[in-house]
Amino acid sequence: MLIRRLCRFGLCLLLVPPASLAEPAPAPVDVMIVGVFHMSNPGKDIHNLKVDDMLSPARQAEIAAVTEALARFRPNRIDVEWPKAVVEERYAKYLDGSLPPSRNEVVQLGFRLAKDAGAKSIHGIDVDGDFPYEALKTYADANGFGALLAAQGAIYDRQNAEQERLLASKGVGAALRHLNDPARLRNDNFFYRTALRIGAGDTQPGVDLLTAWYRRNFLICAELLQRSQPGDRIVVFYGAGHSFLLRQCVAETPGFRLVEAIDYLPK
Repeated sequence: MLIRRLCRFGLCLLLVPPASLAEPAPAPVDVMIVGVFHMSNPGKDIHNLKVDDMLSPARQAEIAAVTEALARFRPNRIDVEWPKAVVEERYAKYLDGSLPPSRNEVVQLGFRLAKDAGAKSIHGIDVDGDFPYEALKTYADANGFGALLAAQGAIYDRQNAEQERLLASKGVGAALRHLNDPARLRNDNFFYRTALRIGAGDTQPGVDLLTAWYRRNFLICAELLQRSQPGDRIVVFYGAGHSFLLRQCVAETPGFRLVEAIDYLPK
């Protein structure tokens, strides 16, 4: 009642704080997802890339050029595809020079960039998860979907061949640019939608595979988001197969901005 009376006399404006006194919006978190290939390939993927020795002088020069280019983003935090405890133990050894030589992309890209860019922290955000591909393949082979899976496998084999060609002819930077091209990333995700065609009734191996894959990537993204502070500038190095969903998660989260790796990676 009092507010109504004041407004009648034109005084209600005094009750509204001016815009200059409003709380400022938190600074956005800028996140660059860098999809990578396995530099010391453990052979655990369904389709594996053949990689030469990343510790050779030529490859070391190419990797240094990549991290130097990414350092222009001025990251204050690096996230990598290892468990938290492993990163904490090995990064400390990397800094003091006691870590044995490693071809792994976490060391070659993540550790190197964290050190060279003076990042305040490096986090392991890997989360394990199921990937029930064998159940999908068994069902597909028994129910007339074998050709569909084989066609998808042939696509991945061609992609790996192109990746190997770029690595051999143009180097690490060009190979990473290829992996992080947004159009290629969209095409790579088609397999998971194709998997939804495999199944019937109560037996849905395609749905099982897709939901397991999404769950793992949501868990990874949750690790990324929950550790973030306003104003962070984060570079995430993760297997390129995860890039589409991690990019989507970042881009659709309020307060976060997706930064294109291809804008920084050397050609």
